[in-house]
Amino acid sequence: MQEIEIEFKNLLTEEEYKQLVADYMTNIEAAKQVNIYFETDDFQLKNAGAALRIREKANAYIATLKQPAENGLLETHDTLNDESFQSWCRNEISLGENIQRQLDALGIKASDLRHKGQLTTYRYECHDGDMIVVLDKSDYNGVSDYELEIEAPEVDRGKAYYHNVLAHYNIPERTTPNKIERFFRSVH
Repeated sequence: MQEIEIEFKNLLTEEEYKQLVADYMTNIEAAKQVNIYFETDDFQLKNAGAALRIREKANAYIATLKQPAENGLLETHDTLNDESFQSWCRNEISLGENIQRQLDALGIKASDLRHKGQLTTYRYECHDGDMIVVLDKSDYNGVSDYELEIEAPEVDRGKAYYHNVLAHYNIPERTTPNKIERFFRSVH
């Protein structure tokens, strides 16, 4: 399965995060997600602008390869069972056909991929019309950070909605590397 994801992200201070949670996420419980990251020792995925993770959520495992696309990110998914997930964590990686096809096109071999660590996110999510508002608190390698994410059906409306939220709360727009990039920065 593949999809194009259009999203706008901004790192938040803890205080900004708490205010947005109080205003947007009334009566919503945070869902725990664990992202387990994979990369080659020489960063072939990063050099191709790509990232590979398994997300563990409610005892289900989805492997996702993210690659740049014209209007967002191309996400390629394969579902893993528990046995496959455990194998991946032991660096015995057997790719599903969807991700295999994409990595073949990049010239990256499964045998070069290595388990690099994990990031745990506590995610609040709600819909506002056709926009999805996401507030994340992520913990990794002794670091906690906070993030606003707006998922949109199309770029212009998503960008306008995102900028309106920032302006309403007087939150400055901040350069926001994706989670996998923040994770890898924390290990060096």
